[in-house]
Formats: sequence, structure tokens, C-alpha cells
Amino acid sequence: MPYAEVNGIKMFYTDEGEGTPVLFVHGWSCDGSDWAWQTPALKAAGYRCIAPDLRGHGRSSVSEDGYTPRSYANDLAALITQLGTGPVVAIGHSMGGATVVALAVEHPSLVRAVVPIDSAYGFTEEVPDQIRGMVEAFKAPGGHAAALGFAAAAFYCPATPPHLPVLHARRIAAFDQGVMWKAMAGLALPDDQFGVRPQSEPYLQRIQAPVLAFRAGPNDPGAMAAWERAQFKHPASWAVGWEGTGHWLHQERPAEFNHLLLRWLGGLEK
Repeated sequence: MPYAEVNGIKMFYTDEGEGTPVLFVHGWSCDGSDWAWQTPALKAAGYRCIAPDLRGHGRSSVSEDGYTPRSYANDLAALITQLGTGPVVAIGHSMGGATVVALAVEHPSLVRAVVPIDSAYGFTEEVPDQIRGMVEAFKAPGGHAAALGFAAAAFYCPATPPHLPVLHARRIAAFDQGVMWKAMAGLALPDDQFGVRPQSEPYLQRIQAPVLAFRAGPNDPGAMAAWERAQFKHPASWAVGWEGTGHWLHQERPAEFNHLLLRWLGGLEK
């Protein structure tokens, strides 16, 4: 499988299928294999599926810095440019959702459409202090145990298939500790962050491409989806809130997710 040299790192990625290019961007502690639930359906529908491992994740290089959504987006822009595949449909989960938004804002010519999934923005103003506490816990000698506890408490619901927490926990256990806390900090602590809602809103409003957003989890996903939809300018944009689903909704309900995604993408082609 191929590697690309981008912005001083080696980025591992997979590239399958032919047709309109789709860029899949995973979240914190994960890698490109997160999209195994989507790639077969999109390949069958005539899409080219590109799934990188972000810097510090999976099989890509670990660096000292570069662990913010904007930095990840710059890496992805370099990858897209090398592959000559732009503009892409950029699909991202959690931290990856913030990353594809940054890609659409900072590199608009490279993005055809954006699909952020339960994304890491729109935080309340209490969240940065919570993240500071998590960062300190992740830096400590028991950092991996703290990260595993955070994931177990935050990401799942009673309907989550039992194999998913096992899969995700194994990846967290192997996660580079420095990347673990730097990537978490990058979501809401830098001066140029757009994770907290007062900064999220003007940033999201800069997206010119159509957006299909998904929200899940215990904190009123319908209300979060309504807030998110109000930020997008393109008339084809929409947002979906799913009750009773954990954070990895595209893995928990893949058939329904893939159906909605392909139906929306098909409408854009008309």
C-alpha cells in the first residue's frame, strides 16, 4: 500500500475504486480502517475511496507538532494535490470532521462536498477547561488508562455493538502518548481553534461547498444538528440527528448511513 511524503511526514493511505474521489478522514486515536464499513458500498456505487492515516495515527509518521484540524487539513491538501484527485468529497468523523471542515475552508478548490460526522466543534465554553484536565491526565504515567476510561464513558450507548469498544480500545492502547494529548489539545486550546461554539459559527459559515452533517450521542443530537444546519450556506446542505446511537454512528448503523450518504451524493450529481 502507498505512502506519500507530505509536509515532512510519511502518510500511509489506501486508494481503491474508480470514479468521483472520496476522502475519508478518521478521528482521534483511529486510522483509515475506520471506513471499512463504507468503502465497499461507495466503491460499488462508482466512487474512488482514499483513506489516509493522519500524522501520528496508524501507520503514518509521528512528528513533534502539527496536531490541529488546520494542520491535518494542510497535510490532506498536500496529499490530494500529489494524487491529482481534487476536488474530493471530504468525509470526516469526530476530529476528522473538524479536519474536513478546515480543508473546505482553507483549501476550497480541493473540496466538492463535505460530510462531517459527530464532529469535534460546537463545544460549549466549559469544554476547553475539561480538555485541559484530560490533557494533564493523558500526559501522566497512567495516560493510556485515562484515555481508555474517557472513551468508555463518552463514546458508546446501550445499542453499540459490543465488538466496537474492543476494537477502539485496542487502538488507544497502542496510541503514541504524545500524540494522544497533543491531538486532544488541538481541538479547543490553540489560539486559532474553532472547536468552541463562538469560534465554530463564523468558521463553519465560510464553507461554500454543500454539507451533509450527522450528529449522534446522548446530548440531544437533533438540537445539535439543527444548530449545525443553520451555519451552512449552500442550499443542498443538510444535517441529521440520530437518537440512540454512539459516537461511531457510521459503524453502528452502516447500512442506513451509507444509504443516506449515497442518496445525498447522488442528488448533488444531478
